[in-house]
Amino acid sequence: MDEVGPVNTTSRDQEISDLIDKHETIERNLTWEVRKLEKDKVLLENENLRLDREVKSLKTEINRFRTPPLVLATVSELLDDNKTVVKSSTGPSFLLKYSDKDASKMEIGARVALNQQTFSIVEVITSEKDPLVSGMEIDEKPDISYDKIGGLKEQIRETIETVELPLKNPEIFEKVGITPPKGVLFYGPPGTGKTLLAKAVAHETNATFIKIVASEFVKKYIGEGSRLVRGVFELAKEKAPAIIFIDEIDAIAAKRLQGSTSGDREVQRTLMQLLAEMDGFESRGDVGIIAATNRPDILDPALVRPGRFDRIIEVPVPDEEGKLEILKIHTRDMTLDVDVNLEQIAHEAKEASGADLKAICTEAGMFAIRDEKYSVSREHFEQAMDKVMNKNKNKESTDGVMFG
Repeated sequence: MDEVGPVNTTSRDQEISDLIDKHETIERNLTWEVRKLEKDKVLLENENLRLDREVKSLKTEINRFRTPPLVLATVSELLDDNKTVVKSSTGPSFLLKYSDKDASKMEIGARVALNQQTFSIVEVITSEKDPLVSGMEIDEKPDISYDKIGGLKEQIRETIETVELPLKNPEIFEKVGITPPKGVLFYGPPGTGKTLLAKAVAHETNATFIKIVASEFVKKYIGEGSRLVRGVFELAKEKAPAIIFIDEIDAIAAKRLQGSTSGDREVQRTLMQLLAEMDGFESRGDVGIIAATNRPDILDPALVRPGRFDRIIEVPVPDEEGKLEILKIHTRDMTLDVDVNLEQIAHEAKEASGADLKAICTEAGMFAIRDEKYSVSREHFEQAMDKVMNKNKNKESTDGVMFG
């Protein structure tokens, strides 16, 4: 009897110990499960938040797609009290009010988006120019005036009548009852002052001067040239009053022929776009067009007809009196010796253009610098004439050998 008690006690203690261990194991397992479930809960909550945000984003996108399309319009007139007249792309014009926040963007020629139902201005569309338009040279106001051009009095007068008067005094043409001319074509040998005339007109009219060489219109892919032409005229309308100067226009305006390659046809498409812009249904506003070429004989007849280029002005090599005027302009700031006779130089430089005469004055100054003189002598001018005029003769003889 004394030995049975301790044995039973030891067995019960072992059982109790095993039960405690089992419960502790179960408790640890349950704790681990609880923690795992809590982590899963946090992950699910985060996933739920992400899905909620995605649903909201998709709903916003759906609502945006459900928004009716806006009507495009162009601002044609700005009035007082934040009012403007716009011409819509659908045809009619509207008198609308715009908010103060859009006031800085509102200008004539700007594009706006209108609500289809209320025709209120939703936003002002900023103009993003095509990268192709980067080939243009834009000068807000050139510093060339008429007094810096010599020997072209008649050409200056005709240019003023054709381009300057319609921009500065359009009411004159209304009183007379005629449509003001919009285009002028300069033709003549290189270096005679065609570009100077165009810049002088832009200076006198305070117009934006947009210069582009016609070869910039010739692009690799179909439609690129036409798109660039449209971009040039859109930019001119935005910058109005503006003058578009197309140099070497014969690069795209040669006569159209029956047989032509695909490249020729693309150039012709660009020409047709230019013709449409010059003589289109939409008014160009205060935009004048000036073009220059050395080869008027190869231009397409559709380009040089009245209504596109109303004046075709020859810019020849200056006569002796004109040469003297040009020499006086280019020597205005030079220090000359008493033996320098500008009239004699003008007489001797028989075939010199305006650019040649400027080069002669520059070279004469360079010869004086070489001789370490602070004034230019007659001998320096003679050396300069020899250098410039002989260089031109050599070039002409070389051209004769290559192309004769």
